[in-house]
Amino acid sequence: MNQTDFSQRNLSIDILRATTMLLMIFVNDFWTIRGVPHWMQHAKGNEDFLGLADVVFPCFLFVVGMSIPFAIERRYSKGLSELSTVSHILTRTFALLVMGVFLVNTEYGLSPETGLSASVFKIAMIAAFLMIWNVYPRTDKPVRHVYTALKILGILLLLYLGYIFRDAQGGILQARWWGILGSIGWTYLVCAFIYLFVRSNLRRIFLIWVAFLVLCMVRSSQLIPRESIVSTFLNLLQIGTGAKVAFTLGGILFSLIVVRYARAATRHKVLFLAGTVALLLLAGALSNEFWIISKNRATPPWVFYCTAAAIGTYGLIGWAVARGKASWFRVIQPAGTATLTCYLVPYVLYSLMRIAGLSLPDWMTQGAAGLLKCLCFAFLCIGVTALLERCRIKLKI
Repeated sequence: MNQTDFSQRNLSIDILRATTMLLMIFVNDFWTIRGVPHWMQHAKGNEDFLGLADVVFPCFLFVVGMSIPFAIERRYSKGLSELSTVSHILTRTFALLVMGVFLVNTEYGLSPETGLSASVFKIAMIAAFLMIWNVYPRTDKPVRHVYTALKILGILLLLYLGYIFRDAQGGILQARWWGILGSIGWTYLVCAFIYLFVRSNLRRIFLIWVAFLVLCMVRSSQLIPRESIVSTFLNLLQIGTGAKVAFTLGGILFSLIVVRYARAATRHKVLFLAGTVALLLLAGALSNEFWIISKNRATPPWVFYCTAAAIGTYGLIGWAVARGKASWFRVIQPAGTATLTCYLVPYVLYSLMRIAGLSLPDWMTQGAAGLLKCLCFAFLCIGVTALLERCRIKLKI
């Protein structure tokens, strides 16, 4: 029997999601500047290092995991069937994979054969995404036919863009790799189905989480031959070493604990959070004796340290919210409630700047001034997202 109550929205999850998105846009903008401190960047190659940029994506996967129980249990509370929920999971995954493939392909440049500049292509692509997956108002009025027409137009536009696409070498649209959104999609698919089978059973979720940690250790040690059936199956679902699934399952597990013991004494919650973070940091330090900390290799220390960072950050946010300080985060709220829209806004802004021929003075593209520019750009993206929300433009899959 489900012993947890998911009827109340967890504001701390929204704020953690918003904070993670703010940081994601911030670090993704580093390509526009010079002189970024090493500790803020991604680790290079086989470097045994954890930079700020290496922590952001895992934290987002952790938040995805925290949201899964809320999303699925609320569907059941509304009387929606399991078949409907399975369909919802598959639809969300498909949408993320499609967007991921399109975004990744644009990173390889566009050939003149495409007939559109890269900037125009990206703007048209994002427009198609919005037309297809926008949250249209529910209504019985004739305007609903306009919404349907926009969805159909968006699908046709996306199919056309896929048809005409040619990269800089003349290659067609293809799944080179899945990108950030595609990676989230595959991980969400695996973890959502796992949750469907075990629901809010803490013990089973914990054991499955541990199993993926073990898988991460085994694959990081290259103990499973690449040509084996096991490797083929894992690669088919884009599981890799299992690190990404471990992050999301960790989020599911932590979310269940938070909800189930929501009424526990504050000191018990603090002790649990502190103890959990300490254990994860210890596990990271111990595992670092055997594997390097590497996002590129998706190693166990990377999993332990980033999970500790996610839980620690959630704890700090929860502390602020519990003391009535949620207003501190109001300025970034749109990044937590319209996250997918916010993620896509930079693509549009970069493209518009190129079309307009805008460029920044040299002093704004290096050192402290450059970092401040990246931070301002991240807030600008959130501001644009808020404006789009007011205009009832918001992606939701």
